[in-house]
Amino acid sequence: MYQGPSSAAEHSPSPLAFTYALRAATEAAALAVHGGLRRGDRAAAARAGAAAMRRELETLGLSGTLVVGEAIDASAALLPPGLALGDADSDAAFDIAADPAEGTTYMTESGVNNALSVVVVAPKGSLFRPGPAFYMEKFAGPPAVRGRIDPTAPVAEKLRVLADCLDKPVSALTIYVLEKPRHRALVEAIQRAGARVALHPAGDVAGALMAAIPGSGVDAMMGTGGTPEGVIAAAAIGALGGEFLGRINPQLNTERMAVEAAGMDTRRWLGTADMAASQAVHFCATGIADGLLLNGVAATPEGMCTQSLLIAGGAPGRQVVTAWRRD
Repeated sequence: MYQGPSSAAEHSPSPLAFTYALRAATEAAALAVHGGLRRGDRAAAARAGAAAMRRELETLGLSGTLVVGEAIDASAALLPPGLALGDADSDAAFDIAADPAEGTTYMTESGVNNALSVVVVAPKGSLFRPGPAFYMEKFAGPPAVRGRIDPTAPVAEKLRVLADCLDKPVSALTIYVLEKPRHRALVEAIQRAGARVALHPAGDVAGALMAAIPGSGVDAMMGTGGTPEGVIAAAAIGALGGEFLGRINPQLNTERMAVEAAGMDTRRWLGTADMAASQAVHFCATGIADGLLLNGVAATPEGMCTQSLLIAGGAPGRQVVTAWRRD
């Protein structure tokens, strides 16, 4: 059994060592979700992924509290927010954010880009608690724009600053946007400003990460998506040195009332450090379906093939690991 860092402030000599160990959790979840989706039962696939991820996290001997978990009824969830793993009250405990089936809601027979199994482990108390806030307006971008974007500015002004930071014309920008009816006005504003829009039906986390990685083909991500996914993305983006900005943006009256009752400010824009207060994070994502960020699970003559992205605060850059396994 792999033992993680002995405290939230203390890491093993190689920060990537623990992140490599976390890969077992995302790989197991991705394989389980992929198998369920092939049988045409998304609900069963999500349950299988959650069970596989929880089993592997417990095998790692990890202590902590799940800050972000499955967005379903807590009584039915295997990874509900608030779940304690190990001794969650110890000084060695961590904040954990997990989504075994991110981006699979609109999966079709041919698959959908950018679906991931993902987990983040961060120092205790460092991750933003979404509470009842399900939706968040977001901006994600590369290191060059960190601290330069005014989130309250009009879309055209944001794109002008982004283009200036990246030393390219606005017409050369590509903005990742989730393909949702709520984004019609945003898409029109981006196009009026002269930038290109890359529409995707799902892939909240993948889009934000691509925006933070120079040369990915995505210059920024804009629009409203999940708050839990925002926490996961912000943690990884912070470790990469990129920019993440978010504002709680309820989409339903019931959510709005719950957010107000919780005393959450829907006008305040949260920065990267507000969402993930420490860069000492361990992030691992494994592709479920083929996407722009990672390849999905695939059957090959050498066994089941997976591809994972690893990011560890304190370790330079990022790693992409392709693995084959035989059952």
